[in-house]
Amino acid sequence: MEQRSTNSPLPYISKGLENKLGPTTMAEGESPESGDRPGDEEETETGLKEPTHVDHPGGEHDGDPETAGVPPGEKATSPTTEEEAKNQWTSHWTVLFLCFYGFMASIKPGEPFITPNLLSPEKNFTREEVTNEISPVLSYSYMAVQVPIFLLTDYLRYKPILILQSLSQVAVWLLLFLGSSLLEMQFMEFFYGITMACRVAYSSYIFSLVKPELYQRAAGYSRSALLIGVFSSSVLGQLCMSLGNVRHTSLSAASLGFVCFGLFLSLCLPWPKRSLFFNRKHRQEAALAAASQAELTKMKPGGEDARSPVMSSPTSLCSGASSWGRDSVLVQMLVEVKHVVRSPRLRLWCLWWIFNSTGYYLVLFYVHILWNKVYPATENKHVYNGGVEAASTLLGAISSFSAGYVKIRWNIWSELVIGLITALQAGLLLLMGSTDDIWVCYVSYALFRGFYQFLVPIAIFQIASSLTKELCALVFGINTFLGTILKSIITLIIVDKRGLALDVHTQFLVYFVYFAVLTVIYLVCAAVVIVRHYRSQLKGGDQATPTDQATPTELSPVL
Repeated sequence: MEQRSTNSPLPYISKGLENKLGPTTMAEGESPESGDRPGDEEETETGLKEPTHVDHPGGEHDGDPETAGVPPGEKATSPTTEEEAKNQWTSHWTVLFLCFYGFMASIKPGEPFITPNLLSPEKNFTREEVTNEISPVLSYSYMAVQVPIFLLTDYLRYKPILILQSLSQVAVWLLLFLGSSLLEMQFMEFFYGITMACRVAYSSYIFSLVKPELYQRAAGYSRSALLIGVFSSSVLGQLCMSLGNVRHTSLSAASLGFVCFGLFLSLCLPWPKRSLFFNRKHRQEAALAAASQAELTKMKPGGEDARSPVMSSPTSLCSGASSWGRDSVLVQMLVEVKHVVRSPRLRLWCLWWIFNSTGYYLVLFYVHILWNKVYPATENKHVYNGGVEAASTLLGAISSFSAGYVKIRWNIWSELVIGLITALQAGLLLLMGSTDDIWVCYVSYALFRGFYQFLVPIAIFQIASSLTKELCALVFGINTFLGTILKSIITLIIVDKRGLALDVHTQFLVYFVYFAVLTVIYLVCAAVVIVRHYRSQLKGGDQATPTDQATPTELSPVL
């Protein structure tokens, strides 16, 4: 059983893109949550740019009847300016409230101790029941509801999904507080799967509330609030267990109180007016204008569109699709996903996302069971799950932040970096699966999470920097869904009682083999890429590919 509060990665996407992409429109490859755009233009909601208002010298405003005749040195406050100031003030308070909601929704002091609770005399389940019958339900539930929730999140405009997430958390902690049967604990895992699937709503909610130029900062605030909440929750739970000798039932009751307050906060959230795939009527005029402009461009000599397929605008995709297909951005994006597979860089990081995240979450789901087997919890022993989760969360935040300062040529060294980090993770899993020292398990787990969190913002940047908002969101959704399917298959084969039903130590040895195989594949690919690169250099610098001569990619800080 895992530390349940896993964080969605989408807020990382906006970081570091403005320096790389420049002042582009959404049709020219915005990130899914792109933020500030340098320059003298202001982007409207349609994705097209309007020139900012320029005041002529001497206080004259040609063509503006509302400000004509204003004496020099005096500013005329137009209704538009007042409305913009009011909207900006509302956006700031909305972001602050959403951050407060994210923080409070993460406060569940009993979360790091769910597995010890199930194995304690208060619940009295056996380790085999928890490992092979209760825990697998989480993977199956997450896989079953992920796609419907992903689509409903956008269609219903986020808020209803956040309310559903809060209701699911209330159900989880109510079952943990009052339930005692095996079936009730399986239902608890089912609702936890819904909770995990609904986390995409929090990650994408801010984009619908603030202007694009404010998104980068707002995303950083929301991510920080979530991390602080997880950290505070783990520390609070550990203090209650270690110093207060609080029972698991009391921790469940406290967590139930916090999630009920989170449900109240979710009901108070404002309702966004727009979303990515649906509710896009305000962009239809822009789409028609873009199509007309494209026709005019084709009439001019040398006016062909030279943009790459991956960077193309959502409104210009799928020209041969049916009328209903052309009106559906989601259908257009699904057709456009095929271009992502053709790009070696995007393909590499998407595969990393699918395969490595699968192993990562399998470890998170069952590491608490491993700890209980290595160091069984009794009345005379204190477990330190909360402290370890707090430390690993802090280490993950630090490693994610440090990734923002990495400056290497990722087109050459990506496979090697991934292979080395995956090899270190494999070694840590072998250590966890073979040691009898609980502190070795604790430290290995914290390092394992830190290595993964280091690569997450890099992967997000590498994928997001070449895609539009809509396509990027869809690619991440597909990656996560494929990873969930793979995780469910592995769970069914090696964990579920209908499969091999392996004990937890053997499971971690299997995870070690899994990461070892990935390491070999990454390192072989790295050798091929590096050898090709240096061969091209030996033949002559003029024969090197444009990507080999590109400026090294540098990430900005993620928080």
